[in-house]
Amino acid sequence: MRAGGNSTAGFNGLKRFKEFRKLVVVGLLALSAQAGFAQTAHVKIGLVLSLTGPAASLGIPARDTVALLPKEMGGRPVDYIVLDDASDTTQAVQTTKKLISEDHVDAIIGSSITPNSLAMIDVVADGETPMISLASSSKIIEPVDAKRHWVFKTPQTDAMMASAIAEHASNHGVKTMAYIGQADALGETFYVEVLKFAQLHKITMVANERFNRTDASVTGQVLKILAAKPDAVVVGAAGTPAALPPKTLRERGFKGVIYHNHGTGNRDFLRVCGADCNGTFLPASPVLVASQLPDDHPAKHLGLEYIKLYEGKYGAGSVSAFGSYAWDAGMLLNRALPIAMQAGAPGTPEFRRALRDALENTKNFPDSNGLVNMTPNDHIGLDQRARVIAEIENGKWIYQPR
Repeated sequence: MRAGGNSTAGFNGLKRFKEFRKLVVVGLLALSAQAGFAQTAHVKIGLVLSLTGPAASLGIPARDTVALLPKEMGGRPVDYIVLDDASDTTQAVQTTKKLISEDHVDAIIGSSITPNSLAMIDVVADGETPMISLASSSKIIEPVDAKRHWVFKTPQTDAMMASAIAEHASNHGVKTMAYIGQADALGETFYVEVLKFAQLHKITMVANERFNRTDASVTGQVLKILAAKPDAVVVGAAGTPAALPPKTLRERGFKGVIYHNHGTGNRDFLRVCGADCNGTFLPASPVLVASQLPDDHPAKHLGLEYIKLYEGKYGAGSVSAFGSYAWDAGMLLNRALPIAMQAGAPGTPEFRRALRDALENTKNFPDSNGLVNMTPNDHIGLDQRARVIAEIENGKWIYQPR
């Protein structure tokens, strides 16, 4: 009896041991598979760009720049998902929601324009996904509140560019100034900054007009401006629609100084504006005049590197500021991503939070527009060297030291 009982117990024990060993092996295989997946998980970066509509000339160079961005970051393959917001705020919001909820991206680059970028802020904050805007307004990142905690940008702010205009105008004897801008967030916020810096330089604003991106004429607005007899006119607009005011001003005989917003830093704008833009000025990204900059300028080396890559693929003279903003966004993510992977694998909330933190802690990082030093209250990190004044002459940008 005793021997038989011992035999049964031994058999059952051996059976349980084999089952336990099987479970252990299955568990180890599962853990190994999970570890392997974590090691090979792709980084997903979504881009919301204005590829059609009035702002297409801004979004297309950014899209074309994607082909130049790193295919791997931190040893992980990178998937770039490029979607068109059609220059429309509603489409920008819907596209951003799709990238976060369906594609589960780790970061978003975009939009190309201010109204769309502002509309995207709530979505990326709710989705706790870092976003790097390619638009100009400082309102996209200021003040850094609970929602803008997730938002960064690479283009110079409208305040930086407005100050450059006011300095140049003051140095060249301008006493009175008029403004004509888009009837949207870009036009409104840029006007506020232009007015502020004009007043600081004792320049009087004598007229303030608006137009829509899709307008075919601004004759009425220009006639009101001419009646005020300003020394200079600032055009607060972006892309090819920004060519309409200067062309109309010249057609109506305006002989004063014309300044553009930095949203005109591309070849399509030069083509559309043509000879009417000769002798006009814009506060520009250093990349537009990189070869003309002093050798000690912090943006010169990487600006020339970007130009070489972009024009090597798309042809001489094809480069624009808007492509460089996308390039800089990619470089910022390339720097931040290996740091973020110490906290979690791509595709996880931990990784996205760590990626946001790594972006905010970027220090002494050179890119094609300057030297980046971000802080919890500064989500662009560029200083005044990141903007220059350029004169347009025969389809070229000419660097103006003062």
